[in-house]
Amino acid sequence: MRPQRAVVTTPGRVELEQFDPPQPQPSQVLLRAITTLISPGTERAFFLNLDITNPSYPLYPGYSFVGEVIACGADVSNLQVGDRVVCPAPHASQAIVDARRCLKVGTDLPDEEAAFFNLLAIAMQGTRKARIELGESVAVLGAGVIGILAMRLAQLSGGLPVIGIDLDEGRLDLARTIGAADIIIGSDNIGADLRSLLGSNGANVVIEATGAPPLVVTAFHLAAARGRVILLGSARGDTERVNFYRDVHRKGLRVIGGHEITRPLHENSPGYWTQISEHQVCLELLSRGRIQVAPLITHRYHWRDFPRAYAHLANWDKEALGILIRWT
Repeated sequence: MRPQRAVVTTPGRVELEQFDPPQPQPSQVLLRAITTLISPGTERAFFLNLDITNPSYPLYPGYSFVGEVIACGADVSNLQVGDRVVCPAPHASQAIVDARRCLKVGTDLPDEEAAFFNLLAIAMQGTRKARIELGESVAVLGAGVIGILAMRLAQLSGGLPVIGIDLDEGRLDLARTIGAADIIIGSDNIGADLRSLLGSNGANVVIEATGAPPLVVTAFHLAAARGRVILLGSARGDTERVNFYRDVHRKGLRVIGGHEITRPLHENSPGYWTQISEHQVCLELLSRGRIQVAPLITHRYHWRDFPRAYAHLANWDKEALGILIRWT
């Protein structure tokens, strides 16, 4: 059978198509997919052409790929046929990628858990920008995959306490299951609950991980004077009624854009690491059991059912977090 890949042909329409991958160039490898992971927020936004996405069609989605090397270019020395690797590649049964973007996966890390390497790295680069110091309080708005992973990374960075905030009890339960937050808030009265825990000053660091424009203002309100607000979620639209004088200027807040494209290309610096460096750290954390992701897996689809997986994604099922595609 010829290789298959997912393609979004127009907004809201996804298909599987056959294709013939080229032979690897000297620095490339050809991979056979084992499993890929859907990024629920970003992939849904591009699938449905939501605000600020502006995709071009046809669109080949996906960037969390676990596969096996089946051919190597002439100049590839760090990988060999049979190696199991992760890399940012689309949803497809085969992929051609630069070997320098691939990392070997240790034998102790299951395929399904390794697939979280990239979503964990997205949460990591935002959390890293917060420059959390030991004992600083951290509030994370949103208990989706990225939010839950940001909670756990904030703990590992020294946040104390780390407070997870969401209105969906199912998602909060998952955060509890993997011990991602020290305190959980699930009420509508977030500000009052937070002040009762931390006093009137608020949280030293607030990580906005929902992408909901109105919650940017909430993040400003929850932050302590001279605190930091990390905009980790990609807000889909304009945030209205922001009083920058009251909420940012007078409080002395630092507002930091946490999109992953702000990573450097070549060298690490404090708060800003390259993508491959963070992928390596993520694999280490997963391999050592510092971060548990298996409970975040909520759905599995065979590759032939990819259109059904994306239909599920489009319906915005709050119980859908880790959606895996099996290619073997």
